[in-house]
Amino acid sequence: MQKTHEGGYLLGNAMLVLGTAASMQIDLVKIAGPVLESLALKAYETVQLRIRDNTEALCIAKAEPSRDLRVHAVVGRRRPLYAGSSKVLLAFLPEDLRNELLPISLDSMTARTITERAKLVQELETIRATGYCISRGEVSEQLVSVSLPVRGYDGSVLAAINIAAPAFRTQEADLDRYRSLLVEGAAKISAGLGWSR
Repeated sequence: MQKTHEGGYLLGNAMLVLGTAASMQIDLVKIAGPVLESLALKAYETVQLRIRDNTEALCIAKAEPSRDLRVHAVVGRRRPLYAGSSKVLLAFLPEDLRNELLPISLDSMTARTITERAKLVQELETIRATGYCISRGEVSEQLVSVSLPVRGYDGSVLAAINIAAPAFRTQEADLDRYRSLLVEGAAKISAGLGWSR
């Protein structure tokens, strides 16, 4: 808060930035909600929306199918940017910022987590080129996910949307179907945020 000459108070720049970020996040969740629900019904698997919060990916919205055995998503759960579906958020950052956010040492979450920096950079380039990420057991050995970027009005990547499923019942054909569903879902959310190709 900043004091004015008249004795009143104004919001400082930091508060305005926080307010703008919170407003953007609320708009994103509001626009994405129906899309997530639709995707969860079509895929019959869990759908999540994640944003970057400094060096972590934060789940801000989810939709889960009504089946007993499913991936349980938690709004507010954080993950490292370099593992699993969160890599989409890292892949589409400007190179200098991406390099700044990449830790020197990459901790292993499972035996499949990429822990070599050079190999991760190569993987991020592949994600950037193909436009999507498939993660097989990087965060949890029993989990497979497909993720795509969600773009803002200026084309920048604001979020990652993913479908996550238990590995034992997920075939390559399922991953292709999830990717097709996510292309459509990400486009709808991005359009709602003002982005058009």
